[in-house]
Amino acid sequence: MDASKSVRLYFLLTCFVALFSTGCDQSTSGNEPIDRHSHLVFTRHAKCRMDCRHITEQEISEIIQTGNINYAKSEPNSRPDPKYALEGYSKEGQHLRIVVAPQGETLIVITCIELGVEWECHCN
Repeated sequence: MDASKSVRLYFLLTCFVALFSTGCDQSTSGNEPIDRHSHLVFTRHAKCRMDCRHITEQEISEIIQTGNINYAKSEPNSRPDPKYALEGYSKEGQHLRIVVAPQGETLIVITCIELGVEWECHCN
């Protein structure tokens, strides 16, 4: 392959990567059903599950900011409060699901789960 073809191929690959990497930020989207920058309020149940499963508020916030909505585990048509399951990996490598319910400018954190790990928990 001659040098000019190599340069063109490199340029095209760079453009391709740049184009698709700019669309990967999950933190904001005009058509998302939740505001990922909302104030978080934790239910008693969520706090208990966080304690049992060793999940911090920072990790919850990470997943809300960067995770993907799993619509198969969400209840978007639930009334009065739709519920959304956000999933992702924390910086520590935990595969987490966080269930939230938007209420105005607040996100109510309902529960949190570390996927693939069973924790003993005595929450009611």
